[in-house]
Amino acid sequence: MAMLNLKGKHLISVHDWSTEEVLQVLKTAEMLKMCSKAGKEMKLLEGKALGMIFTKPSTRTRVSFEVAIHQLGGYALYLSASDLQLGRGETIADTARVLSRYLDGIMIRTYSHSDVVELARHASIPVINGLTDLLHPCQALTDVFTIYEKKGKLEGLTLAFVGDGDNVAHSLMFACAKVGINVRVATPRGYEPDPEIVSAAKADARAFGSEVTVLEDPVEAVKGADVLYTDVWVSMGKEAEKEERRKAFAAYQVNSSLMEAAKPDAIFMHCLPAHRGDEVTDDVIDGPKSVVWDEAENRLHVQKAILALVM
Repeated sequence: MAMLNLKGKHLISVHDWSTEEVLQVLKTAEMLKMCSKAGKEMKLLEGKALGMIFTKPSTRTRVSFEVAIHQLGGYALYLSASDLQLGRGETIADTARVLSRYLDGIMIRTYSHSDVVELARHASIPVINGLTDLLHPCQALTDVFTIYEKKGKLEGLTLAFVGDGDNVAHSLMFACAKVGINVRVATPRGYEPDPEIVSAAKADARAFGSEVTVLEDPVEAVKGADVLYTDVWVSMGKEAEKEERRKAFAAYQVNSSLMEAAKPDAIFMHCLPAHRGDEVTDDVIDGPKSVVWDEAENRLHVQKAILALVM
């Protein structure tokens, strides 16, 4: 595979990236992970500075990005909502222009997807979407990398996502479609993924001959799947709907009987944090089919790859 030049490229959505670009991230992550395990330092971003904007807090995103840029020889600057003038008069466009003069890249984790789009529109440095209410591209790229590690291939596999048709489901549909993985998303009525995203992911999948399907029955979705994936039922900002969501999702819990409907060698994935006893039972997340801790570690390696390629 010829190396593509991704310097300066934004990562807002996996949908915007070609299959070749996605595969380049996976290959780079594989190389950087091997170097890391061998104790070999790859100071590819010596002296580079990454600004990390957080209006939505996170354990994994902050720690993995901060460690990633450090291991690549660069420097991370944590910027909370209170550190910035965003929403207190200074526009996102002006913030983007100013930060572009100081930094070599921006990672932003926030609620509104349009804020990330606006930031990228006015920044002259790469902007990486660390999560919005609509998408979670870094997680999805990590997920396909983890699947590749565990299964030795991507094309032709089937991933079943059971639960809320949320930002993780959206980005998984995009990432899987780019690499030829079939995706089945099972959600209760009223919690389906965004129809526009489903339609765009279906178009991506058609180019590969793979399929994106949205359905209601979790057992049907999981039947014969290679990967079973779930996420929290109550995302940050949706706490007021907690009881209502628990009722709606009761039949969508990933437990040992649902795992049994998948292939015998199926793996279990979760983006974390997990609400044990809600979307997943202890015996599944702590069981032999669970790869969630390797998946969590891989956020570091995949984000190192993204940073190294775009900065």
